[in-house]
Amino acid sequence: VQLQAYGGGLVQSGDSLRLSCVVSGERQEDYALGWFRQAPGKEREGVACISNSDGKAYYEDSVKGRITVSRDYGKNTFYLQINSLKPEDTAVYYCAVDEEYGSNLRLALRVGMDYWGKGTLVTVSS
Repeated sequence: VQLQAYGGGLVQSGDSLRLSCVVSGERQEDYALGWFRQAPGKEREGVACISNSDGKAYYEDSVKGRITVSRDYGKNTFYLQINSLKPEDTAVYYCAVDEEYGSNLRLALRVGMDYWGKGTLVTVSS
């Protein structure tokens, strides 16, 4: 499985941004795609997870309300929409695939993930 996050850059506080993650290679049909971020000097944290098979999503409380995940099933592409960006959203954002935890998206996000892509840097200026 190969995956790559795209769409990062320098944005202003209050802006919105949509990141993309393209998944390729052999994989199970029933997998979850997780979005993570790592801010400078901090540990990586999971933000959201979406099921490839049915599009159901799970969000961590820290981002709920400002972040939406979605997918284009036919294009094997996943999206992370971040609204009302804040300087504290500055981080490298990663996507990852989990093939183990099935529909348990919360568990997949917190302890799963088998394949990781290279991240994309989002910098939010105040």
